[in-house]
Amino acid sequence: MRRYALNRLGQAVLVLWAAYTLSFILLSALPGDAVRNRIANPDAQITPEAAQVLLNYYGLNRPLWEQYLGALTHLLRGDLGFSLTNGQTVTALLSVALPNTLRLAGLALFIAVALAAVIAVLSNYAPRAWARSLTATLPALFASVPTFVVGILALQFFSFGLHLIPASDDGSFAALIGPAVTLGILITAPLAQVFITSIGKTRTQAFVHVLSARGADERYIFTKGVLRNSSLPVLTLLGLACGELVAGAVVTEAVFARSGVGQLTVAAVSTQDLPVLQGVVLVATLTYVMVNLAVDLAYPFLDPRILASRNGARDTRVARREPTAARLRRPAHAEAVVQ
Repeated sequence: MRRYALNRLGQAVLVLWAAYTLSFILLSALPGDAVRNRIANPDAQITPEAAQVLLNYYGLNRPLWEQYLGALTHLLRGDLGFSLTNGQTVTALLSVALPNTLRLAGLALFIAVALAAVIAVLSNYAPRAWARSLTATLPALFASVPTFVVGILALQFFSFGLHLIPASDDGSFAALIGPAVTLGILITAPLAQVFITSIGKTRTQAFVHVLSARGADERYIFTKGVLRNSSLPVLTLLGLACGELVAGAVVTEAVFARSGVGQLTVAAVSTQDLPVLQGVVLVATLTYVMVNLAVDLAYPFLDPRILASRNGARDTRVARREPTAARLRRPAHAEAVVQ
């Protein structure tokens, strides 16, 4: 288990480094110099002293590889740079915007998992055939409706029509429900579709027939066998869905006028604030990597065969080397016996 965890941790660090490097290269390849453009913009009101500090800090007069090494060194120290719009540190801007987005994404993920589980169970265990068919079509319906359309409809009916939720963020929990449901529906579609298929395949396996032949009811079979064995594909997709949460948060926060990483990203794109954009990319990658690392570490607890297969492969490699080692040791042993 320790070797498995260390391998996954090493892969997570490698992904973080690759994402930061790729984002640095892509943002550096954009036409024009965002820093000098901001300095030359009269609306930015950057003094010549502050402009010189920015140029020296980002090392724009040096080769690109030196700029990358300098930026990587600052990153390892926890320094993400300064915003070209207001001069604040990127760390400070993210520390203000990130908690709102995490609350939204966390509630949306909970809603998506709960809704996908209900749809998957009803699609396989509903007593009526029409009910199973109806619930099986919901993932395709959820996937076909764009996120901004769901958000606008939620505002129209539940905010302006029924006055159940605030139209904009006022800091209350009620204001979080609308955007969380809108964002959760985006994730529900793939989770529910995979969960429906996984439960259907698991129900046809031999151990289910054995439990049924021994007199176990459907509830016992589902809770003790089907649920655990069918959750691995869903858990894999759940880690991948975190990228959809980050991307959907941009649209959802714009529709519901919520402050967060989404609004920060839109403002940074409109003003070509590259340090803020790179900080957002890094935070999104870190969130994605951490969630997938947690998913990878949870695999052996759901399916111990994962570690068993790795240990078995290692034992096989050792066994293949044993005959050669035995042949090397045999003459020395025989010679010692003769003496």
